[in-house]
Amino acid sequence: MLIRKLFKFEGAHIVRGCSTRRCSMSIHGHSYRVEVLVKADALDKGQMVFDFSLLKAAVGKLIDGFDHAIAFWDKDEPEYIDACKRFSERWVSLPVSPSAEQFSRVFFCLIEDALQRAPMHNGEVGVALHSVIVHETDTGYAQSFREDAYNTSMGLVTLADIIFSPTIQGE
Repeated sequence: MLIRKLFKFEGAHIVRGCSTRRCSMSIHGHSYRVEVLVKADALDKGQMVFDFSLLKAAVGKLIDGFDHAIAFWDKDEPEYIDACKRFSERWVSLPVSPSAEQFSRVFFCLIEDALQRAPMHNGEVGVALHSVIVHETDTGYAQSFREDAYNTSMGLVTLADIIFSPTIQGE
């Protein structure tokens, strides 16, 4: 069985190498929607896959770290990265380009780690992250599954390489 929890954040980025100049050469923002789909083959004592409140507690702070922040690829031009850090106290450095596709992979890795640490004390069995969908616009999204998140041919995503600004860390 699947359950779905929707999270939202406002964020900015540049996607270098994108085929459109507007996307690849200009900082721009989106009202992102992140759908987290969790699965289990059994229900807990409350006859739920996983309590939505627990899911919100486990994932909400992670998503909020991206809210009103600029996300950049750690391989971008050093001058751009320095400017992001200088003029915004909320930034996230990523080991991959901040496209919707890569955001879905990054969120998959972050959320899977958070779910593995979440309290399971109500008879939950086999709770696992099924997929993550990142809506960049109302009409476009990217969906990542486990095989995508850890596919090194799409770029290596490791938790240690996702760096939140000191302001975000302090929150």
